[in-house]
Amino acid sequence: MEWPKSVERVASVLRERGIDARVEEFAEGTPTAAAAARAVGCPLDQIVKSLVFVCDGRPILALVPGDRRADPLKVAAAAGAGYARSAGLDEVRSATGFDPGAVAPFPVPNVARVIMDRSLLHAPIVWVGAGSERHMAGLAPSDVVRLSGAELADLTDG
Repeated sequence: MEWPKSVERVASVLRERGIDARVEEFAEGTPTAAAAARAVGCPLDQIVKSLVFVCDGRPILALVPGDRRADPLKVAAAAGAGYARSAGLDEVRSATGFDPGAVAPFPVPNVARVIMDRSLLHAPIVWVGAGSERHMAGLAPSDVVRLSGAELADLTDG
């Protein structure tokens, strides 16, 4: 099966690193965490939202569970920054190489740091965006940490 170029970027990282993961396409789309959970058939807290923040002028990728909201103050603190604001559409594309709504946690060439909410470690499998609004990858949370180089922190308002 041939993937779109952005999805192939994600799939090739998984192959090259020998990660046991499933990349799947969902015709109905997965542009939101709720849509992704419905498509995959998993609880919302097993969906990983990949959110780009600008912290002291640098792009930071925050990985948070689908059932929670990222707290900008906690993201800034985890990044060692004075502030954090949500990145704009062009900033997301520039930092990650992915369109908003399709951001995967890897490879993200221009992101300064990746920070993952530690609550994502509870599940045996989590689902991450895989480069398009219709593709998701299911893998162990520890593999997400390894592939993205994520640091663990408390990032949500819950």
